[in-house]
Amino acid sequence: MDLDGFKRHLDTRIPELMDSYDVPGVVVAVIRSGEIEFSAAYGVASYRTGAKMTLDTPCRVESISKSVTAHGIMKLVQQGLIDLDAPVAKYLKSWDFPESRFDSSTITIRQLLSHTSGLPLGTIGVRYEPDGDRPTLKEALSHDAHLWASPGSEFFYSNTGFNLLELVIQEVTGEPFADYMQREILIPSNMNQSSFEYDPAWRPGVPDGHNYDGDAFPPYVYPEKASGGLFATVEDVARFVSASRYGAPGPLNDQSRETMYSAQVQISGIYGLVFPHYGLGHFLEELQGAAGNHRAISHGGQGSGWMTHFHGIPETGDGIVLLTNSQRSWPLFSAILTDWARWEGYDSIGMGLISRSAPYLSAMVWMIVLAGLLFLMLAFRNIASADPGHHRNLAGFLSKSQVRKVLGSADSAQAGVFSFSVGAVSTFILAGLLVAALLYVQTLPYFFLTSIFPVLTPRLGYALLFLAVSLLAYGITSGIALLRSR
Repeated sequence: MDLDGFKRHLDTRIPELMDSYDVPGVVVAVIRSGEIEFSAAYGVASYRTGAKMTLDTPCRVESISKSVTAHGIMKLVQQGLIDLDAPVAKYLKSWDFPESRFDSSTITIRQLLSHTSGLPLGTIGVRYEPDGDRPTLKEALSHDAHLWASPGSEFFYSNTGFNLLELVIQEVTGEPFADYMQREILIPSNMNQSSFEYDPAWRPGVPDGHNYDGDAFPPYVYPEKASGGLFATVEDVARFVSASRYGAPGPLNDQSRETMYSAQVQISGIYGLVFPHYGLGHFLEELQGAAGNHRAISHGGQGSGWMTHFHGIPETGDGIVLLTNSQRSWPLFSAILTDWARWEGYDSIGMGLISRSAPYLSAMVWMIVLAGLLFLMLAFRNIASADPGHHRNLAGFLSKSQVRKVLGSADSAQAGVFSFSVGAVSTFILAGLLVAALLYVQTLPYFFLTSIFPVLTPRLGYALLFLAVSLLAYGITSGIALLRSR
């Protein structure tokens, strides 16, 4: 497929995926050899206003901000003003870490950039009106920067760590973070429609975000900027990806780029299923295929009503950017990134795991439904039957014949009662655990599985609820059948 063919493919594929996952708006840009080959906007910026998404629409890029912030730190490293392996406390003149169980004096700049500082994720989901009151950066850090692990011990994704880097930049340069980043990183990267400061005069304005239920979130800001506060157009993010390639003109030299793109830590847990390593401000993976073996850098972002992602290949200057105003977008990203990787000549891409896993989760849903139907059928059989010989505990618990062997001299009535007790209590406990788990998930402000599978996760919940009800029905009717048989 040539470039025009791939664009036609996206013009068909993206609206189909938007419709499947109820995503209001998408903007995409494709980069080849350091140049934006094409970009496109689809859908609406807001269901509330009906405004269209455009290429000039400033979007919340959320945690893509971390990769941009990493460039800001590396610029200071390049200038000799920061040492990556020096304790961060060396650069903090007006703020101290709150008391923690671990020693904060050993945290380095490198550890903050690679999510190995031992700092927690931080406060999430709290939004502030752009013109309203909000905590200062230092107040937010004093609230969040309590170490939960020993510095350097493991990878743990931390917004707090990058927000601390924001303070480092301000302390070292003596100027506001947003001003420094504008002058030293954004403008040299030709990101002329981007800013870490919200501007109410932007036209068109920032779109509404939309959560899993389609509820709208009007434009908002955070107290901190470095971890998720950047506003940018899709083509500006594409220009950033272009400026990240080796040999590109821009704020950094190739030595600094190579340092950022070198693996610093192996990733475990959920993130490790998709990306094997993290560098400095970038997720890393190796792409293989007919196009050769190339290191890919990437970062995504997620906020209240927003999801974003970029992938870039520093050696070739190829890349793709996807920005959406919906938290239902990861399956869409997975599908488009898989199509892009194959079009570029690579066999697979880490984010494709979401698309590859969906059929298995769907099959699991149907298996749970079938199990629920089985127990429901057994419940109806119990109601219709008064013959104790027909009563069998098919939930995997003891049958009457097994109980007789265990009890030996116990008569059949006692064995039947014991069998019912074991089976009924067990089915009631299992049903109760399922209901409790479902209720607990409903109380969570954020459930990771829903982010990955926004359509299948609710179906899984309904299937588990159906199974719980069927188990309860089976347990109750088993007791009724036993009483009728006696």
